[in-house]
Amino acid sequence: MEAVEYVNKLVSSARAAQRAYEKFNQEQVDAVVRALAKAVFDNAEMLARMAVDETRMGVYEDKVKKNMGKARVIWNELKGKKSVGVIRVLEEEGIIEVAKPMGVVGAITPTTNPVVTPMCNAMFALKGRNAIIISPHPRSKKCSTKTVELMKEAIAPFGVPENLIQIIEEPTVELSGLVMKTCDVCISTGGMGMVRAAYASGKPAFGVGTGNVQCIIDTDVDIEKAVPMIIEGRRFDNGIICSGEQTAITPASLYEKVMEEFVKNGAYYTEKPEEVKALRDTLFQNGVMNKDCVGQTAEHVAKMAGIPVPAGTKVIVVKADTYGAADLFSKEKMCPVISAYAYDSWEQAVEIAQANLEVEGKGHSVCIHSNNQQHLLYAANLLPVSRFLINQICSTNNGGSFFNSLSATTTLGCGSWGNNSISENLSYKHLFNVSRIAKVRPGSFMPTDEQIWGE
Repeated sequence: MEAVEYVNKLVSSARAAQRAYEKFNQEQVDAVVRALAKAVFDNAEMLARMAVDETRMGVYEDKVKKNMGKARVIWNELKGKKSVGVIRVLEEEGIIEVAKPMGVVGAITPTTNPVVTPMCNAMFALKGRNAIIISPHPRSKKCSTKTVELMKEAIAPFGVPENLIQIIEEPTVELSGLVMKTCDVCISTGGMGMVRAAYASGKPAFGVGTGNVQCIIDTDVDIEKAVPMIIEGRRFDNGIICSGEQTAITPASLYEKVMEEFVKNGAYYTEKPEEVKALRDTLFQNGVMNKDCVGQTAEHVAKMAGIPVPAGTKVIVVKADTYGAADLFSKEKMCPVISAYAYDSWEQAVEIAQANLEVEGKGHSVCIHSNNQQHLLYAANLLPVSRFLINQICSTNNGGSFFNSLSATTTLGCGSWGNNSISENLSYKHLFNVSRIAKVRPGSFMPTDEQIWGE
């Protein structure tokens, strides 16, 4: 079967399924969405093992936590939320909002999150009474396909149409492109090539931007609490999370103390010129992240660079020669490596973060450990990112958690900075249309010209 015929058949089946599913009421929809999450939650260990074995990236234990954690937090956020029929009545404004499905969602999913991203996208799509076609990364097609099979089995008892969720079992770039051009709305949570393809598809699209989370440490924080959080954020799943902390921008007055704390908590710190060069040359080949380092342990990366590190090393912290375009350590490192910088003033700390973001990661996120509200606002007013995560582990909390109010998701919009359509976390609200009934607003009147133009 030719590619066009294959995709047309998928989309035609999805449209028929969506038209039937559109008749489900809110209670039925929520039961289906809950079952999707529970299927991944109940099979978290098996799916994590499949993902590690197939992709050869990440950490089994962390993927188990991620599978269970995302299932919990996303469902907890979605339950009880309206997405069918009248979803909001604004009496004072004379507005009634009615939710309508978008149709067929085409979702491109990455090899770095081959289980939770299909789950998340399916939950959002079905919450809005849409059908979904998932196009996984070829390197993770088996575990993504298994995830879809488990979800389909879980929702079958609720009487949903057979083709409400579909997956391309043998994905290619051509098939992914055709899905995006043929569906009604696209989600692309993959590399920038696929994100650009989604926006060029001619259909409404939601994409992500490149991560390169700058982490700034203020002078007023408890270093013994902050450093372990930064290490955990960089170490988690061997550093393949786009929200993982990439730098440690540290007060010069506390630099030695902070680096000692890193070492005390399982990091290997180096500022030796020969080791710095070896690590840089290993991580980046012709200025591009070495794919053989992606998702590998700190010990494995050190061995590739010929650097002896203690057994059990969690992350490598390397003192960068400089910041911005002059040093490749300013870029995203998809493995447990952190580049360290010393600053003399908060203004300089923000300047370092800004310069690194100009190299890579504009629009994504910044992590700050600080209790100084003026410093936080100064950074937030200057740095071009969509999220500022404060005093938390960025890699595991930036996509929403039980402890902050960011929408729980696996797709983090990066605004126009990252060539994205939204500058917030993708949520179920982005996957339904809203019709607005506009009545005459109570108490409304036409103001005089004096009232309109008067100062």
